[in-house]
Amino acid sequence: MAVRLRLLIIFCLVIFSGCLASSNSVASEKPNVLFIAVDDLRPELGCYGATHIKSPNIDRLAASGLLFERAYCQQAVCSPSRTSLMTGLRPDSTKVYDLETHFRKTVPDVVTLTQQFMKHGYHSVGMGKIYHGSLNDDPSWDRYLKVKAKGYQLPETQAAIRAKTKGLNLKKMSRKKRSRLTRGPATEMADVPDHLYRDGAIAEQALKTLQRQKQHQKPFFLAVGFLKPHLPFVAPQKYWDLYDRSEIKLAENPFLPKDAPQWASTNWGELRNYSDIPRKGDLTEEQALKLRHGYYASVSFTDANIGKILDELKRLELDDNTIVILWGDHGWKLGEHAGWCKHTNFELDTRVPLIIRAPQIQASGKTTRALVEFVDIYPTLCELARIPLPDHLEGTSFKPLLENPNRPWKPAAFSQYPRGSMMGYSMKTDRYRYTEWRERKSGKIVGRELYDHQHDSAENKNIANQPDQKTVVGQLSRQLKKNWKGAVVPD
Repeated sequence: MAVRLRLLIIFCLVIFSGCLASSNSVASEKPNVLFIAVDDLRPELGCYGATHIKSPNIDRLAASGLLFERAYCQQAVCSPSRTSLMTGLRPDSTKVYDLETHFRKTVPDVVTLTQQFMKHGYHSVGMGKIYHGSLNDDPSWDRYLKVKAKGYQLPETQAAIRAKTKGLNLKKMSRKKRSRLTRGPATEMADVPDHLYRDGAIAEQALKTLQRQKQHQKPFFLAVGFLKPHLPFVAPQKYWDLYDRSEIKLAENPFLPKDAPQWASTNWGELRNYSDIPRKGDLTEEQALKLRHGYYASVSFTDANIGKILDELKRLELDDNTIVILWGDHGWKLGEHAGWCKHTNFELDTRVPLIIRAPQIQASGKTTRALVEFVDIYPTLCELARIPLPDHLEGTSFKPLLENPNRPWKPAAFSQYPRGSMMGYSMKTDRYRYTEWRERKSGKIVGRELYDHQHDSAENKNIANQPDQKTVVGQLSRQLKKNWKGAVVPD
């Protein structure tokens, strides 16, 4: 009897250990997520066909994953864009249209992307700019790491600003005047190591975090947010040296679109708040070239920091089981349409870079022209990680595109932008960008934009009011109204 009992115990232990091993195997198969956000990054990179930009590390990520040629943000400004991506909700649902409103005041119980991963066994770590500025969301993280480097300017620049403002009563000054005195110049180039600027320090923090996560029992969701190429355009000198300013070209369309309604365009955003930018009037050619040079240098600086993280992921042998996604929160104008900012519904501001690599799907070096949106990222990452989708999502998982980049997809992507008492609702279809400007209270349409990308990809002429476009405008208006919450994906 004792022998039989011992055999039964041994048998049970064998079965239990087998189940435990199986469970650990399943857990270990859960893919990690490396989530890289970049501020103000245009889809003007080597992998997008821009031969004048040096972006070798982003290019090699694209060569190992799927590049989306036509991805769009929900609103071309930091907080609304990032909020829509992290919540899976459009701005009209979050009510976040500005840089002050936190979504926890408007949709307090929404489960964010990282919260959903945390609920299903992931360890969530964030650093840098994921949400906008001071609007971080503590419930979204197991750990959120603050980076010590000040980063917008070097200590020497900051010391010069303090000396210049010493003895002045800044509190009594206008916000604009105070900003110009305390921000300093719009560009900075210094022969210093990368880590003395904040993005370089963020990259170093990411490397240390990956090393820690390697030892962690849970799969990780690591979100790394880089601030450049957002203003001011600051980067170590070696990244400025990658470009010859005499070869940099100015915008080909430094004018507003012909016949566009008054709400379509905007001012220069924060640019005039920098000390070396004129308070009024245009930039000189020299100033414009310097800004473009600074933007390009900042892109290459961020590219180098991304490269360090990708290298460490590979060195730690984590790359084979890690989903890597890179996105820019919105576009940016470098003099096009008389602008040096985002804040519009134009293609330049709403179209974004988006690259994803999933270890279980072979899509190396492929591209897709399917129309996708930021609200689609939440459900996509959940599906790739085999995590349930919450009911509130307003986007569509584009996981099928990783398996077949050329398959039929939804016919439109949607963006919006508020302008005082007006809201511009914009729709990008295969051929057109169509925008309706509506009174926010009444919903009355007070202006329209129509750009035919087949003949006017730069959106230089609004043809919405031309008699021969009446039928097209009617069709697009009905489509916008019907599909605003998201166009249907064909089977």
